[in-house]
Amino acid sequence: MTATTGDAVTFEYTGKLEDGTVFDTTRESVAEEAGLTEAQPDREFAPLTVELGTGEVIEGMEEGLEGLAEGETATLTIPPEKGYGEWDEANVQEYSTEELREMLGGETPEEGAFLEANNGRHGQITHVDDEVTRADFNPRLAGETLVFDVEVVDIS
Repeated sequence: MTATTGDAVTFEYTGKLEDGTVFDTTRESVAEEAGLTEAQPDREFAPLTVELGTGEVIEGMEEGLEGLAEGETATLTIPPEKGYGEWDEANVQEYSTEELREMLGGETPEEGAFLEANNGRHGQITHVDDEVTRADFNPRLAGETLVFDVEVVDIS
């Protein structure tokens, strides 16, 4: 049986950037080796189950899982347009540093820090000076070609 739209597919995966940097995995041993367990100490690393066709995972992952059989492994190369999209300058917002400092309860914004906008979007501060602070609200993996090693564990 091969996976098709509407099937629940359980799979293991390791997600890497084109340079081989591991950014996510379901395998604890891979997570430990890549230093991901330290960054996410409460995370349980276990196979993921998704229903194909419901948009639970990025488009390229759904397309790549479709047609695979139980026990099959594959390497999926997913371009940005089928992953997290292209990086977009329109998703970089500028704030008055003083106004942002007031919103942060008097704390000075710092480059690299994360913040949540009033609309719930998360961004990373990329620039701070006396006048202007910039925050990038693009998805962390926007603009990246992603490489996933997947293994289908179960199809139902």
